[in-house]
Amino acid sequence: MNASTSTSSTADRAVITVSRLNREVRELLEQGMPPVWVEGELSNLARPASGHMYFSLKDDRAQIRCAMFRSRNQLVRFRPENGQQVLVRGRIGLYEPRGDYQLIVESMEEAGDGALRRQFEELRRKLEAEGLFAADRKRALPALPRRIGVITSPSGAAVRDVLQVLQRRFPAIPVLIYPVPVQGKDAALGIRNMLTHAVERAEVDVLLLTRGGGSLEDLWPFNDEALARAIAECPLPIVSAVGHEVDVTIADLVADQRAPTPSAAAELLSPDGAAWLRRFEAAAERLQFVQERRQQQEAQRLDNLLKRLQQQHLGRRLRDHARRLDDLRARLGQAWRTGQRLRTTALEQAHSRLSAASPDRGVARLRERTGNLERRLHAAQHQHLERSRDRLGALARTLETVSPLATVSRGYAIVQRPDDGAVIRNAADLHPGDPFTARLAHGRIHGRVERVNDEESFT
Repeated sequence: MNASTSTSSTADRAVITVSRLNREVRELLEQGMPPVWVEGELSNLARPASGHMYFSLKDDRAQIRCAMFRSRNQLVRFRPENGQQVLVRGRIGLYEPRGDYQLIVESMEEAGDGALRRQFEELRRKLEAEGLFAADRKRALPALPRRIGVITSPSGAAVRDVLQVLQRRFPAIPVLIYPVPVQGKDAALGIRNMLTHAVERAEVDVLLLTRGGGSLEDLWPFNDEALARAIAECPLPIVSAVGHEVDVTIADLVADQRAPTPSAAAELLSPDGAAWLRRFEAAAERLQFVQERRQQQEAQRLDNLLKRLQQQHLGRRLRDHARRLDDLRARLGQAWRTGQRLRTTALEQAHSRLSAASPDRGVARLRERTGNLERRLHAAQHQHLERSRDRLGALARTLETVSPLATVSRGYAIVQRPDDGAVIRNAADLHPGDPFTARLAHGRIHGRVERVNDEESFT
């Protein structure tokens, strides 16, 4: 009974092999975790003949085994040693034969530089997202600068290399040095201030920002964000040549042009004087050729004109012109006399027509008619005036007959109220004590009523 129970339990279990377990764990680790950055101290460093590199990374509490294959460790820019603090980037893995959990390293940096490189990458991504590295915002360099400004240390090797190249290629271009410190904590601020100073002075039409090579920490002022923004806002074209060819800074990425070295920047900024001289010489040769050819053409044209002049005898041409002039003079005299006769005949005909159409007789008739009309008008006016005068007298007599003034003049009076001038026609309209005005033929009488008698009696 116990044996059958044990057999049944074993058959119900999902049993896997060790290799399968390690394979599934490896797949789980590799697929479940993205690449990571790890900082630690190198130990147990081994470099077998295969070219791969095996080591451990440790801190004060733990360690992890690491493997870096030959294709990757050949890109490391320093020689790793035990005890060295490094920064590695890799992916988690599992070595199946031994079941060892390990880190497959893809890149390695010294720990100090590694921190700076992380800052560099963060700033690079930020400024790139803002468009400060975009090609469409970068300005073209002048083909022939009137003056070049160089922002750098006056005592460094970079400025000597730049001046030597410019002197060799095109010595006619003047160079103005803007001295600044290019290393140290205050270097970035000094470079920004000098950049502003150069723009305000407006002495140059292109700027070169440069320094020689050095470590990442030495070049760090050229990775300053404020300096990068100042370069992007600068109205002058800027060429950046910081460090050696393998060194790339934020200033290089923001500048309008990047040169791998200071000497290369000087080559980029200055035209090739020898090439220009060859072009000038070629242009002078072409000009001389064109001038000689033009002279030959003009000489040929002058010869042709001289031959044509010689073919035409001057005396004969003068006689021909004199004969033609005599003919023209005779024709002119004949034409003038004919015209004079025609004008005289036309004038006489016009005078005859003018005499026939003279207005003197018509004017006399109009004057006589006007006199008759004036006399008729005076007579009519006199008759009309007499009739109007008679009519006016009749109307005046009629008006005088019906006028109240005529009644008043016969001894009557017009009684009125003094306040409104109303005429009193009835004695009942007044009361004792009321004021009244009596208008006579000559003057007025003002008084008050003493007694009212409304009887219709004149006694």
